[in-house]
This record gives sequence, C-alpha cells and structure tokens, in this order.
Amino acid sequence: MTRTVLITGAAGGIGRATLHLFVEKGWRVIGVDRSPFGDDFPVSGLFIQTEVSHPELMEMIFRQVQAFSPTLDALVNNAAVQVAKPLLETTVEEWDMVIANNLRPAFLLSKLAYPLFKAAGGGAIVNVSSVHAVQTSTNIAAYAASKGGLLALTRAIAIEFAKDNIRVNAILPGAVDTPMLRAGLNRGHVSGSDITTRLDNLARKTVNGRVGQPEEIAQAIYFLADNTQSSFMTGQAMIVDGGATARLSTE
Repeated sequence: MTRTVLITGAAGGIGRATLHLFVEKGWRVIGVDRSPFGDDFPVSGLFIQTEVSHPELMEMIFRQVQAFSPTLDALVNNAAVQVAKPLLETTVEEWDMVIANNLRPAFLLSKLAYPLFKAAGGGAIVNVSSVHAVQTSTNIAAYAASKGGLLALTRAIAIEFAKDNIRVNAILPGAVDTPMLRAGLNRGHVSGSDITTRLDNLARKTVNGRVGQPEEIAQAIYFLADNTQSSFMTGQAMIVDGGATARLSTE
C-alpha cells in the first residue's frame, strides 16, 4: 500500500530534498509552500501554494489534502522563516511573524492531521527544529525561540498522540547549505567579505569541517518518518550538525 506524506516548506532547500527522497522511496507526496515549486513536482502528488501562517488557510489545506488522500502516514513540519537582527531591534510584528510561521503551524497541522493518521492506523510527525533550539548565537533570538518551542511541542504531542500509534520526533539541523543559511550569513557570526569565504569559515566551525547538504538532512527526516527504521523512537530530538554542538565554544 502506497504511503502518503505532507511536507511544508516543500519548495525550499531541505523541503525539496526531502520531498524528492520520499518520492524515490515510493511515497505519494503533498507539498505546501508559499513559493512555487516549479515544473518538476511529481505528477502523482499534490502541491498547494499557500501561506502556513494563517489558521484559516490551514483548514483550506486540509480540505484539499482530504480530497486527495483520506489517510496520512507522515507529516513533516519544515516551513520556516528567519529574522536575523539584534533582539533590541526586533519588532513585535517581526517576533509574531516568526512564531506564526515556525511554531504555530506545527500545532495546527498536527491537530488537523490527527484524523488522517487515525484513519491510517498511525503514523509519524517530524518537526524540523534547529540546533538553535539548544545552542544559539547573536542576532537570531526570535528564530531560536521558535525552534526551542518546537522542540518542547514535539515532546508534548508525542505524549498525547502515543495512544494512537502516532510517533512525533524532531530533527535539529546545523549549518546546511540552503538559501536561508546563505541569506543569514550577513548577521555577523561568521567573518568574510563574501559568501564563499563566510561559508568556508562557517564550515571550519564544525567537527566535520564542512556544512551539510539538504539531502543529508532529508535522509535523517526519512529515518524518523519511516516506521520500519525508527519504530521505537518518539518525543526525541535528533541533532544532525556535523558535530558542531559537540565542541566546547571555549576550545
């Protein structure tokens, strides 16, 4: 029986790589993103171009999802935005916008997906958090707070949904070469006069000596979503960061 996954932020770096991996594994895919995906979206799937920050649009998304598939086997809450500026310069509107895009959709989509998981006899939710949930830096407070909240939400939903055979885990990517990472390289945490130099200097901060690729994060997401591989995992945070959080900042 073909399994179905819903992925938000599907047109971005990690989301796009994750969607393509699920397709390779034989899943039907439903992608959601505010940006267009392009012509290479699988013909057997469903792409919904919309915002995830508005509650009324969430219900519209699930009306389309239910019309496409009465069951759901996995949900990947991946959509996110980032405001890279000092806390003292962050406005209430910017703070609320980050929470509305990064944290609230995981709550609403998990709630709306619940009947579809029940109809499938269970499933898995993978919340894409960030290493900023556990270790962070300057000028990224709203993003860090949203990802920390997502980690706590993961544990809470895992406890409540366990009785229905729905596993809920979080993945915490480190530095991954995505448009969001490149856009954030000007916030002063990495030296260098150009993007290439900043990327190289960022890579040196990891134990592996390089930044990650979206495809590597996609593999970890798939591991958590696939019940044959991670059936005894729920409520957990899996860090995939090239060893960056393993090293003391004072060393």
